[in-house]
Amino acid sequence: MSTSANFNPQSDEPILLRSDEGGVCTLTLNRSTTRNALSTAMMQELQTALDSIAADPSVRIVVLAAAGPAFCAGHDLRELRANPTTDFYRTMFETCSALMLTITRLPQPVIAKVQGMASAAGCQLVATADLALASENAAFATPGVNIGLFCSTPMVAVSRKIGRKAMMEMLLTGDSVDAAEAQRTGLINRAVPADRLDDEVAALAAKIASKSAHTLKVGKKAFYKQIEMGLEDAYAYCGGVMTENMTAADAEEGIDAFLEKRAPVWRDE
Repeated sequence: MSTSANFNPQSDEPILLRSDEGGVCTLTLNRSTTRNALSTAMMQELQTALDSIAADPSVRIVVLAAAGPAFCAGHDLRELRANPTTDFYRTMFETCSALMLTITRLPQPVIAKVQGMASAAGCQLVATADLALASENAAFATPGVNIGLFCSTPMVAVSRKIGRKAMMEMLLTGDSVDAAEAQRTGLINRAVPADRLDDEVAALAAKIASKSAHTLKVGKKAFYKQIEMGLEDAYAYCGGVMTENMTAADAEEGIDAFLEKRAPVWRDE
């Protein structure tokens, strides 16, 4: 299944592709001529798709992928220079921030499948995803300093995944890091051979999709909320979450299935 309202100016292909199979929804950035830049149109398409997915119980996990050699080059610089007004810039960055928050707040987990360069807001997209697997050929950068535009909004997401020294080096030099370094710093979960990327992502997505959707929703929301709290507040909050979670039908079923040594049958509630 594919859906899109915006099309590539160079082709009849939609700029965002959607496919659904076995509870896994794959959204593919499909604007390789601009290295899948996050133009206004691309962000609007992603936002619309994610809003629809959030309310779709058939979707258990989302994979963010990209067509062509690059994953995402960040914002569309030609679009920014063609609209040199403060109002346009503000709207562009607010739209991007809202999109990233939507990914974080999405009930379903999100995996970034990174086959090539993820730069600036593209690196932000990878960092925002709950999980990220990358080809060994992929690279990551926050290179705004090279063009006089510090990657301030990308650093919000990336700095929450990697250490401060590593983050500042990326920001201040604009240099890219390879997939092995991205794995070492925690930006991605792991780097895999390019010819294994599809299979590795599919296996991870299928494993997560086999879990209770209700439990995943509860856990993802709690993770992002507690991570910003102090230790004592986090324990108090998560204790309440677990107490409520214990009363859910899927928790009862899961515990009974474990004790009875059988596979659980989820009701997703």
